[in-house]
Amino acid sequence: MNKKQSGIIITLVVLIVFAGFLATKVNGPLYVNDSDFDNEKSAIFLKESKSSSNYFVEARLIREQDNARTLQTIKALIDDANTPKEQKETAAEQYLNISMATQNESDIELALKAQGFDEALCSIVDDKVQILLKSDKKELSEEEIRSIQNVVMSKTKLENIEVKIKQ
Repeated sequence: MNKKQSGIIITLVVLIVFAGFLATKVNGPLYVNDSDFDNEKSAIFLKESKSSSNYFVEARLIREQDNARTLQTIKALIDDANTPKEQKETAAEQYLNISMATQNESDIELALKAQGFDEALCSIVDDKVQILLKSDKKELSEEEIRSIQNVVMSKTKLENIEVKIKQ
């Protein structure tokens, strides 16, 4: 190896170390405090959420991760050559249902935010729609409940709707 190659290798090593240093400054320390794991919460909830907007963000993140994991599992089942045809058809139907429910949940949340609610979290399970809204009010007016039901019914055609408020 000549001097030029050695210089290039040393320069690259220095750049890698510097990039690692910058990454730790930007993303935080590389160590984990053991006291963070004393309470029985998942890693997503290590920091106590003081505001309800954090709750909504974390809940959406968990929901998206769960849906992605489920869809990935179903997709692997569909792509498996050893899976019987009937099971593939059932899996394809489940894949479509989960994908549609995910899209409808997002559409409903956006529509409710457009109506003036600070935050909205929608969950569609089987034939039930659960809506969690961030609001300063303790109860919603009949008009607000009716408009929420109209939004949900226009997107999902489901009538079993449960609305809760988180302050």
